[in-house]
Amino acid sequence: MKHKKVFCLSLAAVMAFSVAALAACGKKDEAPKDPDTVGSLVPTEAYQLPTSDDAAFFTDDVRVHDPSVFYDEKSKTYYAFGSHYAVASSPDLVEWTQEAKDGEDEVLFGEGGAKAAMPETMKLASNQDDAWAPDVEYYNGKYYMYLAFTQQMYTSKSVISRVESDNVLGPYTNETILLESISSEAEASGNDKPNCIDAELFYDKEGRLWMVYGSFFGGIYIKELYNSGSKWGLPKEDGLNDWGKRIWLGGYSAGVEGPFIFYNPLTEYYYLMTSEDDLFTKYNMRIARSENPDGPYVDATGKDVAGEGKGNKVAGNYKFARQSGANGYSSMGHNSVVQDPKTGEWFVVYHTRRSSKSNHNIMVSQLYFNEDKWPVMAPSAYVGESFGKVTQEQAAGDYEVIVHSVNNAETQVPSVDYTLDADGTVKKGTESAGTWTVKQDFYVEIALGEEVYKGVIVPVWDIYSAKSSRKGVLGITAINASGNSLWALGK
Repeated sequence: MKHKKVFCLSLAAVMAFSVAALAACGKKDEAPKDPDTVGSLVPTEAYQLPTSDDAAFFTDDVRVHDPSVFYDEKSKTYYAFGSHYAVASSPDLVEWTQEAKDGEDEVLFGEGGAKAAMPETMKLASNQDDAWAPDVEYYNGKYYMYLAFTQQMYTSKSVISRVESDNVLGPYTNETILLESISSEAEASGNDKPNCIDAELFYDKEGRLWMVYGSFFGGIYIKELYNSGSKWGLPKEDGLNDWGKRIWLGGYSAGVEGPFIFYNPLTEYYYLMTSEDDLFTKYNMRIARSENPDGPYVDATGKDVAGEGKGNKVAGNYKFARQSGANGYSSMGHNSVVQDPKTGEWFVVYHTRRSSKSNHNIMVSQLYFNEDKWPVMAPSAYVGESFGKVTQEQAAGDYEVIVHSVNNAETQVPSVDYTLDADGTVKKGTESAGTWTVKQDFYVEIALGEEVYKGVIVPVWDIYSAKSSRKGVLGITAINASGNSLWALGK
């Protein structure tokens, strides 16, 4: 088996934690210190296309809904924990193994499942024992799992609890209820009441510990937790209904959920990722950024997402033309983000579907940062490749280009053929369609009509062609001033 990289990272502790191999590679009973920066925003060596050897163990059929990824230092293994108790493991973020399927709660909780392990939570949630969006953390010899239960779907009647174990796969016991939006004491009106679900923890650059959570309705909230001692991981402000600060506005028709915050010391921004709209049809990935862990978070238009801002659209439903006769990809989202502390490479771990209402399979793609320090996601799945220097002459050629829809759409956006000439001309057929340029052998700027997209050019593995025809190609990922994404794959 070929594994190009060896990681050392506590993934689910989110990105201030991960920017420099903090607690995962050091003591687990201390809050992380202000880390040194790691990696580079631009490549320093020539690019290499990934090969069939790199992709030999690539897995795209393992099912984890709402994956939150954790690196277990004891077993040197990544675990993706998802809703409905699904779990998958990987040695390298490329090859995945199903550890537990949807509904197999005895894998994590032992005989009797979650109902036996969490009686007080079950009582509050009216015995609705389908868990949502767990996050696993490690501190001072214990694994802690944060997970949520909803008393009634499509309402804000939910509870976030924590359980603990001596082993990463459990059994988990000793429940503690952190927040709830179910009881009479939790009453609030309309969008002023959060949905206590989808918790994710992260350390900021000063070592403070936070929990971000929420889904639709009241939007996304953030709350500070104790970062050391016997109260580690518990809210600093007592009260099951002290919900903290709202940092992304909610709403039922197209609300956001699945929040995840990470910090990049090279850009000096915190980034808040969410997913928006109907899970089975219009689900798509959004992002905003801030100089502070608790906001305000703004999108590329400069608008605060706690108000009028919508967030940059990272990716939505799409289909490349080379997927002849096959379904495209839909409902991407509810992701984690992780950084390799040795190389500085960033990854997005998310679920996606091949068509509406099909299985939610786990996917990993690299994440890069454009000239304006905005994250842009690779247009294909990760197989072990690294970014490298690419000249404009090397990048010139024929591409399939997808401009993701501005709004939330169920339709899979089709690709359009363009040619990027070495002289900087973009052509559609024989007609001029815009201009393009490569800067610093990495950054790319493409103008199509009046829209200008700024991003990067990187090696990727073409997962969209028939397996016998797959190969390494150059890919482009970029956004415009409105925060809308463009993807391109070389032919």
